Amino acid sequence: FPSHDISVRQKLKERAEVGIKKYGVDTTRQDLTHLQWLKHAQEEAMDLAVYLERVIKDLEDEIPAV
Repeated sequence: FPSHDISVRQKLKERAEVGIKKYGVDTTRQDLTHLQWLKHAQEEAMDLAVYLERVIKDLEDEIPAV
């Protein structure tokens, strides 16, 4: 596998371990409805959008306007 694939796999493994330590369960848990899972995913996606926007703004401030 390419090194970036291996890196992503390792990060996913580490992330799963963090989740188990933090919440005591993994994604095989049965106490959430599909709607609850979707809302969790949506919240994570919104966090990602905020992180992306922050870095985009930083980069735009570094690049002279054309």
